[in-house]
Amino acid sequence: MKFFPKLLLAAATATMIISCDNDDDAITSVSAPSNYSFERNGQTSVSYSGQTDRILMAEEVLDGLKDPSFSLNTLQAQFDHTQGQNNFSDPALNSSTKSVRSKVAASSDYFSSNSVDQSSIRADFDGWISSQVNKLYDNGSWVSTTASPGVAGQLQEAGGGTVRYFNEDGLEYDQAVAKGLIGALMADQMLNNYLSTSVLDAGTNREDNTNGVLVTDKNYTNMEHKWDEAFGYLYGVDNALNPVLDVDSFLNKYLERTEGDADFTGIAQDIYDAFKLGRAAIVAGDYDLRDQQANIIREKVSTVIARMAVFYLIDGKETRGANPAAGLHDLSEGFGFIYSLQFTRQPNSEIPYFSKTEVDAFINTLLDGNGFWDLTDAEIDAMAADIASTFDFTVEDAHN
Repeated sequence: MKFFPKLLLAAATATMIISCDNDDDAITSVSAPSNYSFERNGQTSVSYSGQTDRILMAEEVLDGLKDPSFSLNTLQAQFDHTQGQNNFSDPALNSSTKSVRSKVAASSDYFSSNSVDQSSIRADFDGWISSQVNKLYDNGSWVSTTASPGVAGQLQEAGGGTVRYFNEDGLEYDQAVAKGLIGALMADQMLNNYLSTSVLDAGTNREDNTNGVLVTDKNYTNMEHKWDEAFGYLYGVDNALNPVLDVDSFLNKYLERTEGDADFTGIAQDIYDAFKLGRAAIVAGDYDLRDQQANIIREKVSTVIARMAVFYLIDGKETRGANPAAGLHDLSEGFGFIYSLQFTRQPNSEIPYFSKTEVDAFINTLLDGNGFWDLTDAEIDAMAADIASTFDFTVEDAHN
């Protein structure tokens, strides 16, 4: 059993923090604003449009994966997007310089010197996307074949519910992509890139921020902007001043799901408060306080991913007998969240809660033999317990 002590969270909820600046030992007082609103010279200094673009691009990738009329070239072009190509329904996205693929497994702390794992992870996404077409759509499994152990095809949920398309292991490729991106894109860029000191303090960022040196033709310092970009991967299509949650298919949605569980109530406010206070600390030049808030965000966002992994494992186990299609769907969602565990981040460290090797071992268990069709209740229970014991919750907390 793994155990990591709880991070003290008092700083996240306080509206006034007294801290010591290591640079000059001066006592500073930083007040968090009531919402994520920061201005300079009467104009906003907050910007994260690139994150909004990538979330919207990823949404269209998911839509395309569910449309049998989409070719592999079309889907791959959406994932890889090149500026000026008409890959999306939104012209603004077509003109964007951003893409989903370029930021998958691309964080400074985890992948800047780890091209082997980066290539392996990106190959996983390429494989899921291509298999959706080659194994399901192009061979007609989506209409002509009933999914069964070792056979790709379709199943309808009980009571005339949704028709779902599974590979020979009972895995839905679109769910692997959707939930895998929560870790490989959203969490990795947030926790291991933009909240990292290697990015926040890169080059002359700290000196420039302290001295109020702005990015050319912008209304923000580079450090402010990097923190905002982390914020954007969670709230990029939400209302930054009053987040409502459940407005995208990724981390924003599952923060809402986790907040709705009585055992996790308050986690959404904890994350939002830490983002606000960390940004205020940057404005004030209090970098110790900034880093404290980054650690809170790392712990809480990682907890969301772990909670959802456990939830869907247990939900799939309990559902599959009476409703096989729904059970396989739940296990597919669990698969994606388990895959995302390798992108989590322990506070005050540079390592995830689960390494890629550990996650690969989970995946091998899930897909061994006939995959989900052969997965036993005991294997599911053991995996869920292992994940929960690494965090500060129980399996019952995550699924009740």
